[in-house]
Amino acid sequence: MITIVQLNSCSIVVLEYWQLTFCLNSKAAMTQTPSLKTQTLQVGGMDCGSCAKTIEVALQQLHGVTEATVNFTTGKARVSYDAEVLSEKSIYNQIKGLGYTIEQSHQAQSHQQSHSCGGEHDHDHQNHDHNVDIVSLQTLQLQISGMDCGSCAKTIEAGVQKIIGVQEASVSFASERLHISYDPQLVNEKTIYDRIQDLGYTVEEGVETSSNHHTDACGHDHEHHHDHDYSHNHEHSQPINKSKQKQKSDLTSWRFWIENRRGQSVILAGIGLVLGLLTQYLVLPIWIARAFYGIGIVIAGYPIARAGLFELRLRRADMNLLMTISVIGAVILGDWFEGGLVVFLFSLGTTLQVFTFGRTRNAIRSLMDLTPPTATVKRGNQEFTVPVESIQLGEILTIRPGGRVALDGVVVSGNSAIDQSPITGESIPEDKDVGDTVFAGTLNQTGFLEVKVTHTSSDTTVAKIINLVEQAQESRAPSQQWVDKFAQVYTPIVILAAIAIALIPPLAFAQPFNVWLYRALVMLVIACPCALVISTPVSIVSAIGAATRRGVLFKGGNALETAGHLTTLAFDKTGTITQGLPIVQQVYDLGVVSGDMVLLLAASLEQKSEHPLAKAIVVKAQELGLELETPLNFTALPGKGIQANFGEQLYLVGNRRLFSDQGICLSDEAESLLTEIEQFGQIPVLVGTNGGLLGAIALSDGIRLEATEALRQLQRVGLKRLVMLTGDRASVAKQIAQQVGITEYQAELLPEDKLQAIQQLRRHGVVGMVGDGINDAPALATADISFAVGGIDIALETADVVLVGSDLRQLAYAVDLSRRTVSVIQQNVVFSLVTKALFLLLGTFGFVGLAIAVLADTGTSLLVTANGMRLFKTKTLKN
Repeated sequence: MITIVQLNSCSIVVLEYWQLTFCLNSKAAMTQTPSLKTQTLQVGGMDCGSCAKTIEVALQQLHGVTEATVNFTTGKARVSYDAEVLSEKSIYNQIKGLGYTIEQSHQAQSHQQSHSCGGEHDHDHQNHDHNVDIVSLQTLQLQISGMDCGSCAKTIEAGVQKIIGVQEASVSFASERLHISYDPQLVNEKTIYDRIQDLGYTVEEGVETSSNHHTDACGHDHEHHHDHDYSHNHEHSQPINKSKQKQKSDLTSWRFWIENRRGQSVILAGIGLVLGLLTQYLVLPIWIARAFYGIGIVIAGYPIARAGLFELRLRRADMNLLMTISVIGAVILGDWFEGGLVVFLFSLGTTLQVFTFGRTRNAIRSLMDLTPPTATVKRGNQEFTVPVESIQLGEILTIRPGGRVALDGVVVSGNSAIDQSPITGESIPEDKDVGDTVFAGTLNQTGFLEVKVTHTSSDTTVAKIINLVEQAQESRAPSQQWVDKFAQVYTPIVILAAIAIALIPPLAFAQPFNVWLYRALVMLVIACPCALVISTPVSIVSAIGAATRRGVLFKGGNALETAGHLTTLAFDKTGTITQGLPIVQQVYDLGVVSGDMVLLLAASLEQKSEHPLAKAIVVKAQELGLELETPLNFTALPGKGIQANFGEQLYLVGNRRLFSDQGICLSDEAESLLTEIEQFGQIPVLVGTNGGLLGAIALSDGIRLEATEALRQLQRVGLKRLVMLTGDRASVAKQIAQQVGITEYQAELLPEDKLQAIQQLRRHGVVGMVGDGINDAPALATADISFAVGGIDIALETADVVLVGSDLRQLAYAVDLSRRTVSVIQQNVVFSLVTKALFLLLGTFGFVGLAIAVLADTGTSLLVTANGMRLFKTKTLKN
């Protein structure tokens, strides 16, 4: 069922999801039990944190709601409720009744495995049948141009959903995409295109995609993917006017103020003020001036008053209610001009605040536009352009120069340079060859590639990043929790103080009532802590946005603030400071054969081994162009090495134990050589015959190229205590620590020893742990904050902060950004509190009027917003 609600001069469409209460002819028994669901909604119309609190309280009052949280930062409301007690319609109506809008509908997600027919039961599809009607549905995705704001998207949704046969339509203003599910037996595509054109918008050419699926009456979904190239040309399609769209979102453009509803309110309120002042200047009757002031107050003040009345119904007070009372009080006192000026300044301030805060929010959402909606798939000898959602694992994508990679995959043919900056933050393109991994959303620059798909559209790296960022934005940092608690106490106290100021002096000391009532109205304006409430989330969102652009993913504000207080950072050695792959450092001979012969013998014996050391030896021999021989009588000796024959001669490659077990005594020269290798922190691989040692190969786990610079940067940003934890030998740990500049290390540690080491370090401060998330999970979990430099699949599960590009230099950036964020939050909180205290004092003694109080309140909000948004531009370390 589709319900159209008229609200704020816009048609808002609410698509209600009704579960079937029974299934026809089902042989499975169904037990009716309550189903707990979670609904996430995008809410529009919130101006500050108190708006979010209003919605949160209202939702919590609904019978059946178990939990409700609203995040002003992301504009999202998350509701957990009993679907048998409360319907989604009631939730929507509660939000709309408060004067807010639902910008985008999201289908509820059940925490239980609930059958679509309402019963919570297991299904045996092989032992029962459903006698149902099959409803064939077509899905269509279109690129729309001409939208100026989110209400345009709602207009298109409402218009398309009115078409008979359209089951669901959703429009994303950010990506300018329309997604439609419809019954092709009732409506055709031309009808949809014509409706969009009638609404005044344009369907772009060559971007629409479709796939068929059908849903049975009990909710079972069956998809059918078709191999066809699907495209249309439409005569009414027109090019997007990018400059026009940019102007309508630019505060300096007249289009923003003329064609935006908020801008219109500000302009009309301003015109009313100017005409009223002009009337007074011309000494016309006072009622004419008041009429102009009144018109401005009503036009710009109506949405404020309406929201305030909703607040009154909930027995709560936010800025809208307090501002409404103040304006009405000013009018009652006969100060119409000041009432009009208050409305004008408040409308202007909230418009600027919503715009500036929205810029940061939209910058995060722009990640969603990285992945193209369609991709070219090679099937047999033909290529087809299909929706990315229909592409299966293992299919081959063809990517031409200048094209974006649609899905994560592995290169199977071709080579090219790929711009991975949207994912890793690395501005220099990375060369890709056969066997290399490419990410969805990255840009192919130079060559033609064929890529085998390894992740579907919902499981790509960029999809995981988007999901992580959205979750991070919704989390509340410790400072924000403190501010929220403070605001809950601050506002009631100031309101009570305002009432006392209005009543006590006139009643107890015979003071003029009008004077003290006016001062009380000033205090009401100052009572709402908008600037204080917004001071933390705007900083958190800006910092998370900046970090995401640099390839650093914070899992929330808590992680961001904790990183800002770090005193110690511990590193796992293998795979973190080192590359995790051994390499040959030096080949030594004892004068019997040459060094190349020592390497050739070792590589020939090791060429079939899977051991990391063996692979490193073979790679080194191949790099030098040595032609490997095939040995005879190959025998692997676990824990020791390998033995094999070349002709009649037996050769040995392995460790000391291999030679001692063969009864081979090493000469003093050989012992001296092995001791020297071990002192350098390297691993010796011995090469010889049953007659003695021929030489040795020294291997080590190569240090990351950026490790030394990264550690130096960490010290430069003020993190002085850096500790390396490793299970390797002390000699190896010492050597690596000296090379990278770490003065403190602990060696020969088991995983549980690393955990205890972290616990010990935490006694002296806030400790972070850096690892790859594979064999150091206990230590990562024990630290105050954990950083992962491995692949995103593992890192997202184990760490609080993920370095997507696996570049250790991002650590210093993350710590520096976190410290800046903590500093900005402190600046915003202190500035907000001091400003409030100052104007409360001035207002009490009559030194400021209503207009100045409003200007101070909105001005403070704008200043803390602008200060927080500075973090979004953080790109490099501060000097």
